[in-house]
Amino acid sequence: MEKLNSQKVAVLGFGLEGKDLCRFLLSQKAKITVFDQKQDLSADQDYQDFKNQGIEFRLGESSLDSLADGSFVFIFRSPGFSPLRAEIKKAKEKGSQISSAINLFFERCLGKIIGVTGTKGKGTTATLISEILKKDGKRVFLAGNVGQPVLSLLGQIKADDWVVLELSSFQLMDLEKSPHIAVVLFITSEHLNYHQDTQEYIQAKSNIVTHQNKNNLTVLNADNSTSSSFANLTKGQVYHFSRQKKVNGSYAKDQKIYLFDQEIGSTEKLQLLGEHNWDNVCAAVLAAHLAGASLKSIQKTIFDFKGLEHRLEPVRELEGVSFYNDSFSTTPETTIAAVKSFKKPIILIAGGSDKGSDYKQLGEEMVKSTAKVLILIGQMADQINKAVLAAGFQGEVILRPSEKMAEIVKLAFEKAKPEGIVLLSPACAAFDLFANYKDRGEQFKKNVQEL
Repeated sequence: MEKLNSQKVAVLGFGLEGKDLCRFLLSQKAKITVFDQKQDLSADQDYQDFKNQGIEFRLGESSLDSLADGSFVFIFRSPGFSPLRAEIKKAKEKGSQISSAINLFFERCLGKIIGVTGTKGKGTTATLISEILKKDGKRVFLAGNVGQPVLSLLGQIKADDWVVLELSSFQLMDLEKSPHIAVVLFITSEHLNYHQDTQEYIQAKSNIVTHQNKNNLTVLNADNSTSSSFANLTKGQVYHFSRQKKVNGSYAKDQKIYLFDQEIGSTEKLQLLGEHNWDNVCAAVLAAHLAGASLKSIQKTIFDFKGLEHRLEPVRELEGVSFYNDSFSTTPETTIAAVKSFKKPIILIAGGSDKGSDYKQLGEEMVKSTAKVLILIGQMADQINKAVLAAGFQGEVILRPSEKMAEIVKLAFEKAKPEGIVLLSPACAAFDLFANYKDRGEQFKKNVQEL
């Protein structure tokens, strides 16, 4: 990319990534216009600060109408703005170059990058890789969707450093470079309210490997056909992880984790709950090993690691009942994985806003599981109810008992006695009763602690 000094640039979106772009572009002395669909940003302190530094703002639903006037040399989109939007495509036709914070980072980062993508498990795997490399004494930066905004790190990263990036499909859609080590977890349909179809979603994910060269390394999920198909798209050296079979890489077999033929330790010693997390552990073990981590650092880290907040997070035990916060589970697949993690009777709190998911498999898994009561809340309660009834679920289903988390938690606690699991694992997004998945998880934890 040519120099940004004095160039007229547009930044789409004024969230965390948009603000990170603004700070970086100010340091490059670019002439910046921010586009945001919110009508009023006056309560945001950064808005006032950036205005004082000469940044222009165009706000409101129709703000993008002027994007294609031909005056912007570069347009940097935040993840919330698909490059397939009509206004962005029109601006590209007029000669504007479309880019993003992630593209800028890949272009200018001096260190080696490990990129992690997949439908779920990205944050856990990226954090675990980062922790292993730190334990090994390497200088590591964790960024992307977890950790820090990427561009703020550029001045700190040296050639020998490692950067671990959690990369979403939104960030990968127009990625023009691929990481030194690409990690691809299981991939299923998601974000179909953003992507045109499943094929386009997979196409976006594939950019993590398509620009690799023969010196790069690719870590793929051998148990997922979409992930393993990426072997045909990369020029890098391909390795696999699995929890079903022995592979050229890392795998779980007979309740043990292996790295090639070296036994790492027992799965029973992992503090991360659930067999689905064996995927994340094996992927992290392999990626960290390929980045040069010692066996000792790998073993110490994976058995000490307790996981991330809102991902099957233990909250407390009370009168024989254990509470788990899995608010980050916004798809049926991740809720299925969470339910499979427990042998005791489960009171499942599920439901939320629509992401275009199919709940048929969730219904079938509920029949096989130890779930005895389903408390269904939010917009998708009826659809989940239909799916579990169609599958023949024999337990109790309680539809929308309340919109208040305190009352939902109390009801779940009563149903779980004398000994059981209360599991918040919604299988849906949170944008109906709650601000987001974090708000939902925080409210759950607060009310559990207050019981």
